[in-house]
Amino acid sequence: MTPALDETPKPASAPTLTALFMGFLSVGLMGFGGVLPLARRMIVEEKRWLGAAEFTERLALCQFLPGGNVINLSVAVGLEFRGWGGAVVALLGLTAAPTTLAVALGALYARNAHDPRVQHLVAGLAAAAAGLLVATALKMLIPLRGNLRALAVVVTGFAAIALLRLPLLPVMLTLLPASVLLMRGKPS
Repeated sequence: MTPALDETPKPASAPTLTALFMGFLSVGLMGFGGVLPLARRMIVEEKRWLGAAEFTERLALCQFLPGGNVINLSVAVGLEFRGWGGAVVALLGLTAAPTTLAVALGALYARNAHDPRVQHLVAGLAAAAAGLLVATALKMLIPLRGNLRALAVVVTGFAAIALLRLPLLPVMLTLLPASVLLMRGKPS
């Protein structure tokens, strides 16, 4: 990690188990349908548990692992600060309320899916979620500014997946060793 690119001040001490649970619970409650932007804001900007570059590095690893990116991220952050107990409470905080809401809303949607008002509501939610995702992606690029090697990997990954519509797993399995080789020898 390059200190100059990661200027987020850190808290004086590691978050407690309660702070991890409550932080991820708030993300899970507020970010129904897409929590990455809210998770980044909470972890980097509000709680300052990680700097911007650290967040981007952790998320990159979590995206490569199977499972949900933010779920993996909650486990990684909890594990880093409070070991296995932190991983468990961060995961529970993130997933408890959304799981309950998803089951309830799923049952409600199943009964009303053909209602045009419900279809318009879902279309609007999808547009808002896409906008949040684009905004977060742009924020995640900030720590990479000036790092042409890293930006080349970003552009290659975007082109392969979004433009060429190549499958994610082969792209990641190709980009992972390529990016390691490309970044080797670069001061961190």
